[in-house]
Amino acid sequence: MRSLITLGVASTLLAGCMQDLGPAGDMLARDAAKGVVNSAVQTRFPGVDARPLTDCIIDNASSSEIIQIAESALVGSSQATTNLIVDIAERPETVRCTVNNSLGLNL
Repeated sequence: MRSLITLGVASTLLAGCMQDLGPAGDMLARDAAKGVVNSAVQTRFPGVDARPLTDCIIDNASSSEIIQIAESALVGSSQATTNLIVDIAERPETVRCTVNNSLGLNL
């Protein structure tokens, strides 16, 4: 029960940071989400530089998706988080961004 309360408080604080702190809250959530995404990408593709894909996933995620991913930094990643990351990675804009970042192109 205590863990559930802690989880609820942490999620509320994270969401509150996004709204109350404006750009600072957004950066906090984006940084937390980047850590989660980077770990997921490195796990799925060992030895590959995950940064270009991580940046593109975060840049193409909605605010609510970023919060959902960032919450995983507090409570641990789940299959639902991994599925969300994969869904965002498969979006045409994310694929285009990844190709551009990886190859230095501007398509």
